Amino acid sequence: MNDFIDDSAPPAPDEIRFYCVSIYKIDRQYGGPEEGGWWYNCGEPVLWFGMHTRCFTTLDDARDYQEVLRTTLIPELNEGRRPISSVLSEGIFSAEIDENEYPVAYPKERPYYC
Repeated sequence: MNDFIDDSAPPAPDEIRFYCVSIYKIDRQYGGPEEGGWWYNCGEPVLWFGMHTRCFTTLDDARDYQEVLRTTLIPELNEGRRPISSVLSEGIFSAEIDENEYPVAYPKERPYYC
């Protein structure tokens, strides 16, 4: 170890390049009554046994894996589910790519009507 380099410090954001493909459960939340009512999309990573995140070093590889999930697993998971535009929806599943971070629920803060 070099005395002048702090190995415990995280690397600068522009040094990190990875893409994580994860399955999210997407739904809509009521934002408020302004202008007749408004809604916003929210998502939460799915952490079931066997459903884990895969990370890649290139965006092309991540997109390829995302497409595999979208054409194979996602339709099966969404079978019988209503679209998120329905008031009876319980959410749908989607394969999404996170750049330089592991999957986290979004939005991080509740949006406000402007």
